[in-house]
Amino acid sequence: MSVQVVAAKMAEVELKDINSKSLPAAMPVAQKQEEKSAIKSQTAAPSPSPAVSAAAKVAAAPEDPTLPTPSPNLMKMPQASVLKRTEPQHNGGEAFINPDGTVTEAPKTVKKQIQFADQKQEFNKRTTKIGRRSLSRSISQSSTDSYSSAASYTDSSDDETSPRDKQQKNSKGNGDFCIKNIKQADFGRREIEIAEQEMPALMALRKRAQGEKPLAGAKIVGCTHITAQTAVLMETLAALGAQCRWAACNIYSTQNEVAAALAEGGFAVFAWKGESEDDFWWCIDRCVNVEGWQPNMILDDGGDLTHWIYKKYPNMFKKIKGIVEESVTGVHRLYQLSKAGKLCVPAMNVNDSVTKQKFDNLYCCRESILDGLKRTTDVMFGGKQVVVCGYGEVGKGCSAALKAMGSIVYVTEIDPICALQACMDGFRLVKLNEVIRQVDIVITCTGNKNVVVREYLDRMKNGCIVCNMGHSNTEIDVASLRTPELTWERVRSQVDHVIWPDGKRIVLLAEGRLLNLSCSTVPTFVLSITATTQALALIELYNAPEGRYKQDVYLLPKKMDEYVASLHLPTFDAHLTELTDEQAKYLGLNKNGPFKPNYYR
Repeated sequence: MSVQVVAAKMAEVELKDINSKSLPAAMPVAQKQEEKSAIKSQTAAPSPSPAVSAAAKVAAAPEDPTLPTPSPNLMKMPQASVLKRTEPQHNGGEAFINPDGTVTEAPKTVKKQIQFADQKQEFNKRTTKIGRRSLSRSISQSSTDSYSSAASYTDSSDDETSPRDKQQKNSKGNGDFCIKNIKQADFGRREIEIAEQEMPALMALRKRAQGEKPLAGAKIVGCTHITAQTAVLMETLAALGAQCRWAACNIYSTQNEVAAALAEGGFAVFAWKGESEDDFWWCIDRCVNVEGWQPNMILDDGGDLTHWIYKKYPNMFKKIKGIVEESVTGVHRLYQLSKAGKLCVPAMNVNDSVTKQKFDNLYCCRESILDGLKRTTDVMFGGKQVVVCGYGEVGKGCSAALKAMGSIVYVTEIDPICALQACMDGFRLVKLNEVIRQVDIVITCTGNKNVVVREYLDRMKNGCIVCNMGHSNTEIDVASLRTPELTWERVRSQVDHVIWPDGKRIVLLAEGRLLNLSCSTVPTFVLSITATTQALALIELYNAPEGRYKQDVYLLPKKMDEYVASLHLPTFDAHLTELTDEQAKYLGLNKNGPFKPNYYR
């Protein structure tokens, strides 16, 4: 038998097998006509505005959403693998040949262009409460309406009702909190348990000091980022005997599910992602102004809580033993109060401790800057021109990360020592106005104000990404962009396009607020170092005998810095070398430390 005959018989067998087993029977004509009309009605129906669609999806979403199921019409469509495609038809569509020889015409697709400005008109007519509205309603609004475009993106099951308008209670009947959704508590608890695995020092501190209760009687009011890592700190403070009331220091960084887990655990938490400015100060006030409870310790991040108490409830400082502050901005405010003779209590400057500066500011930002930019813009760093404003520890981390990814990095700096470090590290030191027209990304990390002003924003190239890695939102002059001639478009979570009349647009991230905690997350292990330092500072100030600390700003003792570092070494299976008696005598040191003088940074 020839090869050709064998091949022909094999093909015939395969065809028979397919016809008898694989191919579905052609659909009846009436059914096909019914499906066509259904598909046409779907494609012809006008699409609601993006915001209305999102609200509808939220209302229909289950508590634990799963993958979306395809529509019935799509499920009924013949399988493409058993159909033959014909040439395009005269009406622009396509047709498929069924196994029985009949022809099925594919539905025509309706091309639809996304036009945020048109689609939002109906949505913008909805009435909102000024100052108390849920900011998830401000998506992609133009500059003639509201410029704020913050929203809560952490959970699709949240509705648009402001948490201030809700009456929520935890499983024990306690309602002394204000969060987005108490039903997220189980998910938040899992987040906290994961964070505990990467925070060995806090867990060790909790285990060692739990019996002694060094914070028994302490009433701590806190204003920090409310994340899984902060939750581990709060629960450690509670395990050491403290009572805590907490608000968020940033309107975008709160993890709603973590706040729910804390509220379920009995903590008085007042925070949710996407607060308005009015909500922000209301939450702080609810933490401080409560009947039958007055704080005696402050844990602050940015100085807003300290400022609010000083402004609204100055008499509270009579019972407050001390302030622990961790940010550059907050420490700067404390030194200003001290210089003016208005600082009423001792304050501990955690930001300038070695464990905070060298680890949180440097290593944390070195990793989180890339994470924040990738999540928000999907930008490729190779070959991009980037200017980093400020070469402190945060600037060093950002610059090193971007350089390693192949970016061309410029640095601006006012301090000649930091400027020389930038030059020695291989970065070109420039003034911002020299490179503002050519750079692709602008990153601020100075702790100052008006670093990037409207003049620079006007001169930026089309598509330039602008973001801030400093604590405060004062570095980028966002207020100058809120003018009628500029249009704001929300294109993604925490990503706004600000469009000029000539069509040029810049990409503004998190409305100029802290990028990494607003748009992504930060390495848990590094936050363990900072959180442990904060806990020790609180213990030190609370238990210090009267007269040890005066009304001034202090640095954490070097011995405590070294203790925090030593608690983290077992994670790496690290083994410290011990000094011999002769070596210790030669250096004039105690064998157990401290090994550096207090002025060492």
